[in-house]
Parts: sequence; structure tokens; C-alpha cells
Amino acid sequence: MTNLTLQTTHPTLDIPKRGMPVTIITGFLGSGKTTLLNQILKNRQDLKVAVLVNEFGDINIDSQMLVSIDEDMMELSNGCICCTINDGLVDAVYRVLEREEPVDYLVIETTGVADPLPIILTFLGTELRDLTRVDSIITVVDSEAFTPNHFDSEAALNQISYADITLLNKTDLVSQAKLEELETYLRTVKVGARLIHSRYGEVPLPLILDVNLMQSEDYDRHIKSKPDHQAESESDHDHHEHDHHHEHDNHHSDHLANDGFVSISFESDRPFDVKKLETFLVEQLPQNVFRAKGILWFSSSDNRHVFQLSGPRYDINADQWRTPPKNQLVFIGRDLDALQIQQQLTNCLAR
Repeated sequence: MTNLTLQTTHPTLDIPKRGMPVTIITGFLGSGKTTLLNQILKNRQDLKVAVLVNEFGDINIDSQMLVSIDEDMMELSNGCICCTINDGLVDAVYRVLEREEPVDYLVIETTGVADPLPIILTFLGTELRDLTRVDSIITVVDSEAFTPNHFDSEAALNQISYADITLLNKTDLVSQAKLEELETYLRTVKVGARLIHSRYGEVPLPLILDVNLMQSEDYDRHIKSKPDHQAESESDHDHHEHDHHHEHDNHHSDHLANDGFVSISFESDRPFDVKKLETFLVEQLPQNVFRAKGILWFSSSDNRHVFQLSGPRYDINADQWRTPPKNQLVFIGRDLDALQIQQQLTNCLAR
């Protein structure tokens, strides 16, 4: 599901009006993209920032984890933005451009298994190139979990290859030697990429916004090789006639399958028993679950709990409910038995 969130932030950034600048945040499962996005949104300055969050699966988790401003939340159709010259993404950007209150900056967060290239080409290969300016591709890396064969994912490698800025996140969890080894490897994948260290996605905005690092000429050969049927008309684009309907029901699972991943969703209107769920997470969760996230409801608490799992590490943080209580979870991994995991989670519900 793709959501539009508007938030006011303020800069030491003087954004010139030469096409709305766009920053694309990518990075593998659990690297900290949403955390970085929250850091951008929390900077209370004068810059009006629009955010597009692209997630796969049936449950809209990431947008619930944003420091959200409910009255400015808008759901957009056609959630998958990873198709070449994708109409859904073009339409979403037009909605941002057409808002009565002008938007200064657009930030896009991709899914953890997305190849950023088709998204970049949607901005460079359609009429959006005259209305927007891709400022940089930021790839977030989990300094602790990342390895050169990162779960054998071609998407993970492409995320590094197209990065203008590589944000080495979670640096507090690794030694200096591991960090230097990681930097050496990253420089072999993308020569000249700017490397920045961070903890909890905290980084000064002038280091990552309006940096003008993306070189569009680097992508010319991709645009020229674009199939004719994907070329958009460059003539008058009437957005209001740009109303396409696509079959995207199984689309995200197709993209996951390309790298061998599966996504499992679980929802319940009954609360969990906190002890049972803890036992499941510690003793029963399959090792090949690489990422999980969700909103948890416990029978023993009046609070909402935000759940994040990346590799062997997980945390649960309490805050206030913004919606009627319910459980919503997504698990991502390889060779997972969906029915078994869903049954195990059902067994964790309070009686």
C-alpha cells in the first residue's frame, strides 16, 4: 500500500524552485529506512515534506510506524511502485504536485526488497523529469547484519550499486574493525558513494537533503533501452485523465519471489497473551525469518505496542492507540510455512 503523509519540517535548507526535489530511500529488510524517515519528519523546520511509503503485503504497517499526522494522511491506489514507468507512482507524484498547499520536498521509502532502478527511471523517463529533480538515492545499511552475500538478494546489491549516499546505520552495534571492513566492501560495489555513519537513523538533514548528488546522465542508457510500449507520451499530460487500473493483487509477492522471499501476514481482533508470544518469538520462530514488524495488542496492557524484528534481534515499544485495538503482523523470509506460522500466532492469542 502506498500512503502519502505530509509533515512540516524546517531547514537550514534553502530549496531552490527548479522542479520539486525527490529523495529515494532504499535499503534491505530491517536496515532502518522507516527510522530514518521518522528522523526527517521529526525535524520541525519550515520545509513542507511529502512522503510516499511503499510496502508489500496486505497490511499497512510502515505508515502506522511513522510519526504520523492523521489529518494529512492520504491513501493512494496501486501500491507497487517498483514497475518500470509505473502509472501508480506517476499518479501519486502528480497528487503531491497538485496540492493547494505547495510541497517543497518529496521523500520516497521503498520496500526492503525493491530494486531502486525502475523507480529512478520513472522520474527520468517520463514527463516527471520536467517537474521534479531526483536529488539523491540514499541506501540504508544495517552495519551489524549486512554481509556481501546479503541473503543472496540481487535487489540488496542493486540498492548499494545505485546509492549516492550509503547510510551505515546501527554503528553502535559493531566494532570499528567490522565497520572498516564493511566500508571497504561498499566502496568496491559503488565507487565514490558518500558514506555516512548513523545510530537510530539520526543524521543532520543538510547531509542528506538537497545535496544534488544524483547524476541523471548515468541512467541515459537505461532510458534509451526502454521498450516502446513503456514509453510515456511526452505531450500534454492531463493528470485527471491519467486514471489507470492495474491488477496488483499478487504483485508484491511476485517481486519477493524473484529473490526467493515470502511475506506472511497475520491479523486478529483478539489480543495476544504476552508470555505466549514471547515464547514463540524466542523458541519457535524459524531462523529464516529475516524481518518482521507489526502493531501488537496484549491482553495485559492498555497500550499499543510497535514490534520490530531484524535478524535475531527484536524490540517492542509501547505508545498510545490511534485506532481501535487489533493485532497486525508481517513476517518476511525464505521457505516459510505460512499456515504453520499463522497457526502458531493464533495459539498465542489470549483465551
